[in-house]
Amino acid sequence: MIPEKLKQFKIILGSQSPRRKMLLEGLGLVFEIKPVDVDESFPPNLRYKEIAVHLSELKARAFDMENLCENCLLITADTIVWKDDAMLTKPKDQLDARRMLRTLSGAMHEVVTAVTLKTTTKLRTFSVITKVWFKELSDLEIEYYVDRFKPFDKAGAYGAQDWIGYVAISRIEGDYFNVVGLPVNQLWIELEKFLK
Repeated sequence: MIPEKLKQFKIILGSQSPRRKMLLEGLGLVFEIKPVDVDESFPPNLRYKEIAVHLSELKARAFDMENLCENCLLITADTIVWKDDAMLTKPKDQLDARRMLRTLSGAMHEVVTAVTLKTTTKLRTFSVITKVWFKELSDLEIEYYVDRFKPFDKAGAYGAQDWIGYVAISRIEGDYFNVVGLPVNQLWIELEKFLK
């Protein structure tokens, strides 16, 4: 069931993430994919969810008004993994991915996703935080996952929907889909608010 007001918009997903595409399709929305390439550096004074918000809005602002039609609704997002007061980015290589997974092993971390909704007249950003607990991982498990699944495009070097999610995640507090890459429950609520 798509709200009538939403049907008036041409929805654009400003992301090339296959997980975000799949989750947005799960809402029954028809949309176009237009990934945007931005420099994902951020001011060093930003912390925690401020980083995700900044990056999501940066992606949204990369679409100038010429690329955004009058009835377009743009959705951009950014997901970060936060542990021990620091951000875990996408790993540079196998060594970095293994290091990150060792950091997450046997501990709790937080996954923060910020989502920006933008039209030619409005911009609104919200963020969702999910706490994730990993069991203690063996070196063999870490090596198997990194070698086989190559999680180099994923913040924190893992995908909750991959093999590692099945064996490592012992507990989640909050929205599971947020960990996958898009908090669809909150997105639906925010879309309704945005269209009022």
